[in-house]
Amino acid sequence: MTASVDVKASPERLYGRQRGHPLRPRQQRLLDQTLPRMRFPEAAIADPASAFGHAPKQIWLEVGFGGGEHSLAQNAANPDVGYIACEVFENGLCSLLSRVVPDDEEATAPVPDMLRIWDEDARILLRGLPDASIDRLFLMFPDPWPKSRHAKRRFVHPETVKMAARILRPGATWRVASDDPTYQAWVEEVMSAQDLFETAPPATVRPEGWPPTRYEAKAFAAGRKPLYWTFTRR
Repeated sequence: MTASVDVKASPERLYGRQRGHPLRPRQQRLLDQTLPRMRFPEAAIADPASAFGHAPKQIWLEVGFGGGEHSLAQNAANPDVGYIACEVFENGLCSLLSRVVPDDEEATAPVPDMLRIWDEDARILLRGLPDASIDRLFLMFPDPWPKSRHAKRRFVHPETVKMAARILRPGATWRVASDDPTYQAWVEEVMSAQDLFETAPPATVRPEGWPPTRYEAKAFAAGRKPLYWTFTRR
């Protein structure tokens, strides 16, 4: 019998900015010409392996890729893995896409055939994916929503834990990293109150195989200490 976490249900809406500063011409071309060629199609949700250039040995999913450093590094290091990278913030999408194609070749340059982008609310994807279809899940430095009344907006949430458990195969891992003390305590509280994942104390040094991100670098520069969790699907 697990304890319960006193938190409101996750709302059926997406919080946070989808656009920051006005887009530059290069950024607009990336969204108009490159993103459609890399977008994970809704038609593939029921059969995610069909979205990639060749049959993947595994399928990994990253929620909120930020600037894209982690997604691109994992894609480069694991060429036989089908990688689904989720992000709604347009500047983040442009940051990843700008590393994929040269300027003025947004519509023509080759794009990775094993990296696909989901630019809608990640929860829509999680709800639609088949049971046990994902081999690894990543949540790297998510928005902490530090105020108590915003706890329902955090991705690590009792309801989301259930969704993650459903799509992950037994033995699959869920990696979570955060530098925010409130979020770190929240992860410990939520994950100690569930029985779908094996838990272990977080690492205090980034483990091998975890590519760095700009948000981690910002944390170090500000004197914050990230924690790195690995949860295993029972």
